[in-house]
Amino acid sequence: MLQSLNDVAQLTPTLEAARTASLSLASAPTEVKNTALTLTAQSLRDHVDVIVAANQLDLDAGASNGLSAGLLDRLKLDASRIVALADSVDQIALLTDPVGQIVRGSSLPNGIKISQVRVPFGVIGVIYEARPNVTVDLAALALKSGNAVVLRGGSAAENSNRVLVDLVQSAIAVAGLNPDSVQTIDPFGRAGATELMKARGYIDVLIPRGSANLIQTVVTESTVPVIETGAGVVHVFLDETAAKQWAIDIVHNSKTHRPSVCNALETLLVHRTAAERLLPEVLGKLAESGVTIHADARTRAIYPNAVPATDEDWATEHMSLDISVAIVDSLDEAIAHIRRYSTGHTESIITNDLQNAERFLNEVDSAAVMVNTSTRFTDGGEFGFGAEVGISTQKLHARGPMGLPELTSTKWIVRGNGQVRS
Repeated sequence: MLQSLNDVAQLTPTLEAARTASLSLASAPTEVKNTALTLTAQSLRDHVDVIVAANQLDLDAGASNGLSAGLLDRLKLDASRIVALADSVDQIALLTDPVGQIVRGSSLPNGIKISQVRVPFGVIGVIYEARPNVTVDLAALALKSGNAVVLRGGSAAENSNRVLVDLVQSAIAVAGLNPDSVQTIDPFGRAGATELMKARGYIDVLIPRGSANLIQTVVTESTVPVIETGAGVVHVFLDETAAKQWAIDIVHNSKTHRPSVCNALETLLVHRTAAERLLPEVLGKLAESGVTIHADARTRAIYPNAVPATDEDWATEHMSLDISVAIVDSLDEAIAHIRRYSTGHTESIITNDLQNAERFLNEVDSAAVMVNTSTRFTDGGEFGFGAEVGISTQKLHARGPMGLPELTSTKWIVRGNGQVRS
C-alpha cells in the first residue's frame, strides 16, 4: 500500500484524470448517463457472489482489528443489501436530471434575457469509512448529476470498494463515458486522504461521511470547500399527550431498526406527567430487543433495570443497542436539552397536542424535525432521492438528506443582441 508523502505525489495524475473526465461528463446526454446507471445496477446483480466474497475479507479483518458491532454492520454487504443498492441505482436513473434545469429567469427592459441554471460542481471528493454502500450511492448520484467523483473509502472496506469501483468503471466505459469519472484513492492510504483535503483546484467540493472525529478532521483541515455531514445524536420526545402504542412502536423502531446508522435514536426524553404511563412498556420493549437503558435518577425510579446515565451519555452517538433516557418537566425543558446536546440531525415529538407539535417543529433547529413518526425516515431513499450523498447538518448550500440537486451549483446565462450598459 502506498503510504508515504512521496508516493502520494502519484495522486496528481488521478486528480487530473478526474478533472478531465468531469469536463465531458458535465455535458453528457441524460440518456447516456442513465445507460451507465442501468448497466451499473445490472452488474451489481450479476456479481453478488464476487462482492460478498470481497466484503467477507473486510469483515474478517475488521473483526480481527476490533471494529465495533456498529461499524461491522455498516461494513457488511450481503446479497439483500447488494440488490437494494442495485435497485437504488435504477431509481436514480429514473429521476429527473438536474443539469440544465432553470432555477429562475427574466427578461430585462432592454431585451436581455437572463436565466439561472443548474450545473455540476465538477469533481467531488468523498472521504468515508467502513461504508461500501456509499461507494455505489455516491458514484451513481455523481454520474447522474454530471460530476466526476474521487472516493477515499478507508482501509476497513478496501477489498469491497475495489470490486465495486471496478464494476462501476466497466459499466461507465460500456455506456461510452470516461471511466475516470469514478475513481478510488484507497491505495494511497491515510496520506491520500490528507492530500485530498488539500487538493484545491482539482477537487471542487469535499464531503466527509463517518464518525464525528473524521468529519471534524475534514472540516478543520481541508482547504477544499466542505459540505459537512453530521453525526446523529438524535432525540425523540414523548409529551404528556403521547399515545402509548405510538410511543412504544416509534421509539422501538427508531432505536432498533438499524442502530448503527446516523438517524437511529440515541436519546429519549419523556414528559414527567407521562413517564409512569409510558416508560415501563416503552423501555420494556427496548430491553426485550437487547437495548441497554442509560437513564437519569427519575427514570430509574420508574424503571429500575436501567443503568445510571453519565453526563457523556447525553452527547454520545452510541451507534449500538444503547439509549439514553431522561424525564423532563416541560416542552421547554425538552427543547432546551435538544439545543444543548443535539448534533442538528433529526428530532421527533410524539404528541396529540397540535400546539406542542407546531412549537416543536418551529423551535427545534435540526435538519429534519418530525411529528409522530420514526427518526429512521430521515434518509434520501425514503425521501424519494434514490440514494443520498449524506445528511447535511450545516446550513449553507444544503441541509438534510442530499440528493441530485444538492450536487449541483448554478450559473447565470445572459443572452443579448447588442446591448451596452449606459
